[in-house]
Amino acid sequence: MNFLQFFIWGAWLITIGGYWFQNKQWSGTEFGAIFSTMGIASLFMPALAGIIADRWINAEKLLGIFHIIGAVVLFMLPQVNNPSAFFWVMLLCMVFYMPTISLAITVAYSALKGKNLDVVKNYPPIRVFGTIGFIVAMWTVSLLKIETSSLQFYVASGASLGLGLFAFTLPKCAVSKNIKSSSLVDSLGLKAFALFKNSKMALFFIFSMLLGASLQLTNMYGDAFLHDFAKVPAYVDLLTVEYPAIIMSISQMSETLFILAIPFFLRRFGIKKVMLISMGAWVLRFALFGYGNPAEMLWMIVLSNIVYGMAFDFFNISGSLFVESQTDSSIRASAQGVFMMMTNGFGAIMGSWISGIVLDRYFIDADGHKDWHGLWLTFAVYSLVVMILFALLFKHKHDPKEVAQVSH
Repeated sequence: MNFLQFFIWGAWLITIGGYWFQNKQWSGTEFGAIFSTMGIASLFMPALAGIIADRWINAEKLLGIFHIIGAVVLFMLPQVNNPSAFFWVMLLCMVFYMPTISLAITVAYSALKGKNLDVVKNYPPIRVFGTIGFIVAMWTVSLLKIETSSLQFYVASGASLGLGLFAFTLPKCAVSKNIKSSSLVDSLGLKAFALFKNSKMALFFIFSMLLGASLQLTNMYGDAFLHDFAKVPAYVDLLTVEYPAIIMSISQMSETLFILAIPFFLRRFGIKKVMLISMGAWVLRFALFGYGNPAEMLWMIVLSNIVYGMAFDFFNISGSLFVESQTDSSIRASAQGVFMMMTNGFGAIMGSWISGIVLDRYFIDADGHKDWHGLWLTFAVYSLVVMILFALLFKHKHDPKEVAQVSH
């Protein structure tokens, strides 16, 4: 389940930039809008799907239904020939895909608890197959040389249909018969927004949104950036240019390694310093891309992908642990929802739209050539400013006992 869940995403998420800029030659502003669909869908669909799964339809069945509908929508994408229509079809696709991430977690937790297994101990090795699925999808699309082709959406569609049908064979997650009627505010977990009254939490969520914007930039432009080197005769036959998605997949491999380092760093340095390390890693990630190339500076591109694991994991996981340690048990799930909403929702929308506009206005010349060096360095400066502001404004003392309590 986890393998296919992220295979679907990996089949197009990193390579859609190559399809958009190399195949369709549509604008950066319109491309930013396409990536914002994930954020828009993340604002409301996971919460709505959670209510449906809790009250009316088993989570595994809802997972199957959403993936089958998603397969149909993905199959339609190659038929779309203008960017405006592509936006609406992609939004529909994300409306059905984004909630399946949390539904898959619900199904996994339910199955493990049904077998009296320890979720904390047994779930991470299962979840790793999601990262493997993402990597295998990227390699599949790259080795088939369909990174700039509409065929990538057919690969994703086939995987989505397969998981949709398979989901109906998964262990049952029965709906609760004992849910008391509650207000819409309670159902959607909106009580957690009261956390914004706490200045420390408000600052944390604002920085989560700002860093959430950074998360989108690599997914949006990394593959398209490497594909553009094919326009330079000296680089055209290099493996990095022929198979960009394989090079980009180093990022996902790095993720699996840095996850293992998080407990040590949290106990030693505390959540604020770990998050600052993450922000510094984002600066390095973008700067290395800015100065890298597929030949003598290939090591910079490879190192940038390795650094990504630290940038991504240290922020997401340490941020989640911070929310867990700072909120009351009655709203912890909702507070995690707010954290995800700020990063994958508002942050993703902001990063997608603004970066697309910035690319079009400042980093594309009259002939359509992109100034990738300037663009990546702009992203690096943005990340550096966020890091400095976080260091100055966010006040939090490290307490090793706090980390120990959360881990248990």
